[in-house]
Amino acid sequence: MITSKERAKLRGMANRIPAILQIGKGGICDNFIKQVDDALEARELVKITVLETAMLNTKEACRQVAERVHAEPVQAIGSRFVLYRESRENKSIIL
Repeated sequence: MITSKERAKLRGMANRIPAILQIGKGGICDNFIKQVDDALEARELVKITVLETAMLNTKEACRQVAERVHAEPVQAIGSRFVLYRESRENKSIIL
């Protein structure tokens, strides 16, 4: 569990990174979860876009993905959300 100060720091860091993954009409499948898991291990902080064709809203998608990859939801605004999970081998973010 991250504190509100840590979450604020992560939100500031997330402003500068591009969204690297998208959820579309296919929804959240096992392949997508594997991609998110790999991206979190490599980067620790990941921004994801929910397209209009997806059957989920942004907050629901954020909650589902965070649960499945054991990550902390940082922010969900508009059509984008940010997840954080400390990397086991590539730790680069110090909270």
